Amino acid sequence: MNERPGCLSGLLKLAALGWVYDWLQDNFGFGRGCSGAGCGLIFLVLFIAFACYIMTTTNWFELGF
Repeated sequence: MNERPGCLSGLLKLAALGWVYDWLQDNFGFGRGCSGAGCGLIFLVLFIAFACYIMTTTNWFELGF
């Protein structure tokens, strides 16, 4: 039995991840003081890791949640 979520769930997760990433970058990321470059880089690495996880664990051929 396939327990992977469908494509609608994957798209919703990617949209939410993008919104959270944008908010974090605007408030704590690149260009925000001396620690901005470090925090921005950490956020970028985490975003890429979470995005790869979402893309690989989603069944893109199943319509649904």
